Amino acid sequence: MSSDPTPPPPEQPDQPDEGAAGAEEQPDEEELRRRIEEGLRQVRVQDVLLESVVTLLNLTARRIGKDDERDLEQARIGIEAVRSLVPLLEPDPQTQVRNALSELQMLFARHSGGGGGEAPGGATPPPAGGEGGPEGPPGPSEGAGPERPPGLWVPPGS
Repeated sequence: MSSDPTPPPPEQPDQPDEGAAGAEEQPDEEELRRRIEEGLRQVRVQDVLLESVVTLLNLTARRIGKDDERDLEQARIGIEAVRSLVPLLEPDPQTQVRNALSELQMLFARHSGGGGGEAPGGATPPPAGGEGGPEGPPGPSEGAGPERPPGLWVPPGS
């Protein structure tokens, strides 16, 4: 039977009894700050922006696609937020985000236009064929006059 406690490693008896076994493995507050500072020096704004856009896309997809989480007004805000950030992305991720955004907008249109009525926020659902210019999902009817008809955003060149 091994009911005897295991002796500590030789270097631990000389240390003060502050953190027991994991004291050397746990960085102190100063070391954590140094690591965070180093990380911030290396991170680019474009990287954080892309991570934020991906998070918005994923959250928006949940707000549209999951029955128990469906909130089309939140989805509309997510789509509008991504649309506003796309021009700030680098070319390669920009193309991928536009494709994902188009799919979300079609999914949004399908769920918000099911009865042919109005989408959340009093907007008219976009046409099913994706007609229209670089417009996004239906938005609130205030300020959406003739210069911004509701429609599905289509990537340029499509």
